[in-house]
Amino acid sequence: MARVGLQTHAMNDGGTDHYVTAKDGLRLHVREHGARTAPGLPVVCLAGLARTAADFDALAAALANDPGRPRRVLALDYRGRGLSDHDRNPANYSIPVELDDVLSVLTARAVGPAVFVGTSRGGLLAMLLGTVRPTVIAGCVLNDIGPVIEPAGVARIKGYVGKLPQPTSFENAAQTLRKLFGSQFPRLAEADWLAFARRTFTQAGGRLAPNYDMKLSTVLQSVDPEHPLAAMWKEFDSLVGLPVMVVHGENSDILSPATIEAMRARRSQLEVVEVAGEGHAPLLADAETIGRIAQFVQRCEEAV
Repeated sequence: MARVGLQTHAMNDGGTDHYVTAKDGLRLHVREHGARTAPGLPVVCLAGLARTAADFDALAAALANDPGRPRRVLALDYRGRGLSDHDRNPANYSIPVELDDVLSVLTARAVGPAVFVGTSRGGLLAMLLGTVRPTVIAGCVLNDIGPVIEPAGVARIKGYVGKLPQPTSFENAAQTLRKLFGSQFPRLAEADWLAFARRTFTQAGGRLAPNYDMKLSTVLQSVDPEHPLAAMWKEFDSLVGLPVMVVHGENSDILSPATIEAMRARRSQLEVVEVAGEGHAPLLADAETIGRIAQFVQRCEEAV
C-alpha cells in the first residue's frame, strides 16, 4: 500500500510538497494547495506527458484561495517528472503504471470524490479512472485532449521530447521554447516564455536540464504518425452522468474541432471552452479560463 513520505515543506506560492511511495517503492511528488479540511470539493490536477505539477500553480492557487468556497487542490508529478523519482526501467513510463500511481496517491492522501483537471496525457488518465474507479470522479476537465488524438500533433511532440538542446541559461531556454512553440502561442510575452522555461528546466550540477527523465522519449519510439493511436471512446463514455468540460486551444494540433463535435454528439451537455491564441495545451493561467473552470467545479459540487 502507498504511504505518505516523511518529507513535507511549504512552497513560496502557498502550496505544500508531499511525497507518496508507489507500490514499487518509487517516491512520487504531490503539490497541495489549500487546507485538507477545506469545505469545497477537492480538485486533482494531472499534467501532460513531459510536464509537471508546476503547470497548475496559478489555477490551484486561485481555486484553493477562492474566498467564496476555498478547496483543496492536488497536482501530481508522474514518475520521472518534476520532483518525483526517476524509474530505472523506462518501460514503466506507461499509462497503466501511471494510472496505478495516481490511484496510490489518491489513497495515500485520502482523496475522496474530486474534480479532475487533466492536461493531454492527464486527460487520458482521467478518462481511464472512469473505467477503474468511477466513484472518485465528481467531474472532469479535459484540457486539449479527447478520445481521438491527431497524428500531426503526436509527431510534433515526438520531435522534441528528450531532444531539447542544452540551454546555457533560462533566457536561452526561453528562446528555444519560443522557437518550438511560438506558432502555437503567438501572444506570449518575453516574461511568459521565461516563466515557461523555469517550469520546463531545472538546475542540476550547475547546468540546466529538462524537468523530466530524458528516457521518457522511449515512450514515443513506437508511435507511428502514419497510424493513428487507438480511439478512447469507451473511456470517454465511462464519464457518463458526470459533468465534463473540454478546454480547447485555438491553435491545437492534438484535439480537432471534428473530435469535439463527435464528443458533443455523445453528450449534449458537454461544456467547451475555446482559448484564443493558445495551442497544445492551454496554459490554464489566464483569468477568464481559470474563472470558467472555477464555475465548472462549483457546478460539479452542486451536483454531488
